[in-house]
Amino acid sequence: MEHVRDLRLLPKAHLHLHFTGSMRPATLLELADKYGVHLPEALTGGEPPQLRATDERGWFRFQRLYDLARSCLREPEDIRRLVREAAEEDVRDGSGWLEIQVDPTSYAPRLGGLIPALEIILDAVESASRETGLGMRVVVAANRMKHPLDARTLARLAVRYADRGVVGFGLSNDERRGMARDFDRAFAIAREGGLLAAPHGGELTGPASVRDCLDDLRAARIGHGVRAAEDPRLLRKLAEKGVTCEVCPASNVALGVYEKPEDVPLRTLFEAGVPMALGADDPLLFGSRLAAQYELARVHHGFSDEELAELARQSVRGSAAPEDVRAKLLAGVDDWLAAGPAV
Repeated sequence: MEHVRDLRLLPKAHLHLHFTGSMRPATLLELADKYGVHLPEALTGGEPPQLRATDERGWFRFQRLYDLARSCLREPEDIRRLVREAAEEDVRDGSGWLEIQVDPTSYAPRLGGLIPALEIILDAVESASRETGLGMRVVVAANRMKHPLDARTLARLAVRYADRGVVGFGLSNDERRGMARDFDRAFAIAREGGLLAAPHGGELTGPASVRDCLDDLRAARIGHGVRAAEDPRLLRKLAEKGVTCEVCPASNVALGVYEKPEDVPLRTLFEAGVPMALGADDPLLFGSRLAAQYELARVHHGFSDEELAELARQSVRGSAAPEDVRAKLLAGVDDWLAAGPAV
């Protein structure tokens, strides 16, 4: 059997991880029991639920499962536990930098309001970072299913807490709803406040949604972005601008964007020179964490260790990590390659 380098030891940055979706399945079961929340078998069966979100009904089911899991996060101690465990899982997978994405309005009703919710989350991130040694920051994400004025409120709040750990502003949920241009003012507020623009696009809909994120929201990163592979001109534009796509291979397959792991266009993006940052998206629902995404690239797309190392470098370069953190992680990638395969 060929010896290969351990991908959990490859230093990398994790730029696409949603808050509730980062939860350990065992933690969800404990919290559900604590609060008397009845969970469907899809969340208790020990296997990732069968999801297909390429139609409205499938997306609704995915969102319902996510909302049920989120309803189990009710107290500050639950938030602290989730963040600490997410950090522990990332460290185990070789991550040296994590940008976790959250819409604080989803947690505000149980945590005393929007500002207290964000402060609790940021305090939890600071504590988890200190305890685990993982560099960790927050991307505040608006919900494109809500009114654009709500997004502006969130953008102002995100800017206000830029010195407390918020590094970016995103836009999530069903990209088939709400035009990107409707949220242009919110993203302008975020960019003017020094935050990185990282909206979702090019997952459930095609290349046009990626183009809209670039043109209307001036995105520095694209959440997913894989459907750009269908448009060579768009690929060239992403490569020329150096816009990083936060590609989540296991998620793409689980949600039915692609039928099989080998259908995810990792090679197409990589060979076009589009920077990528592999991400786990929602491990609670998709069943795999960060290192598994690199393993998928190795097994199903034939990425060599040198190419996997370059993917790790791209994730670091696409992050909001300070220069000293970047330098340390990039040096670690070189050391991983120099060490040679495991015996």
